[in-house]
Amino acid sequence: MLSILAVTAPFFALVAAGYAAGRLHLLPESAIPGLNVFVQCFALPAMLLRLAMATPISQLLDPAVLLCWLGAAALVVGLVLAVSWRRAGLKNASFGALVATFPNSGFMGVPLLVGLLGPQAAGPTIAVLLIDVFVTSSLCIALAQAGDAAGHGTRRALALALRGAFGNPLPWATALGALFSVAGVGLPGPVNVLVRMLAEAATPVALFTVGAVLWRAGQRAGHGTRWGGVAAITAVKLFVHPALVAALALALIALGVPLSPEQALVLTLAAALPSASNVPLLAERYRADAGPVARVVMVSTALAFFSFSALVAWMGVQPG
Repeated sequence: MLSILAVTAPFFALVAAGYAAGRLHLLPESAIPGLNVFVQCFALPAMLLRLAMATPISQLLDPAVLLCWLGAAALVVGLVLAVSWRRAGLKNASFGALVATFPNSGFMGVPLLVGLLGPQAAGPTIAVLLIDVFVTSSLCIALAQAGDAAGHGTRRALALALRGAFGNPLPWATALGALFSVAGVGLPGPVNVLVRMLAEAATPVALFTVGAVLWRAGQRAGHGTRWGGVAAITAVKLFVHPALVAALALALIALGVPLSPEQALVLTLAAALPSASNVPLLAERYRADAGPVARVVMVSTALAFFSFSALVAWMGVQPG
């Protein structure tokens, strides 16, 4: 267990440091968007570019991995919508489903899972990120807009959501890295040094930014949040989601689908990550009630240090 905590504790400590910097006003709130831009548009794309270049494209787009993750995501989205649609309305229920399904695979998952399991974890983790950016997020946003009386229908809402997904630089960096991998070529010397420097900055700055974003989200969450709903969705994210992924992975393996136990392990641990920190921003953008969503991200991140580490130990993972 100590060897696991030696890997996981620094990641969550950096998140806590970012939160503390915001809370103690060491980091101005006006600086947080700049940090987010650096991570989202420069550092993380550089890291994903390098990882994709070193990963065979068959691992980035493995049909068995895609089937397992999509199947579990559909079950979680359906479960949350079925429970909360009438009480919260379609728009708020849709973002509740998204925050219960979308793990923090970009800012936290890729470096953490690669650190725990080695470079072979990169392919499935990046595949998870691509699915959540293009499919899960787009579907939930389209559902949210479909319930808006001022909207223009589900088809237009889905088109707008997909446009936003294609505007995300992370998939494009992954696609470029995959092209380099297929072509068997590398980056020119000075460009390679620049990309490596940006990639090395990605993990610490991304995690620090997550903490700062969580502090800002807590400031804006308000005091009228129903904690019962927050606790339920947090439980779905940290426990139900990984359990469904693990169960579906075992079922697919039993049916002869070529999903390896190692891939199933990566997917299960990815599902056990806390909720993605950008979901409250999406909820705000589409005028949903972002307070409960922000609380879920905060609580799931705080609890995931214990639940994620315990799951890693229970599954017998030995950090590489």
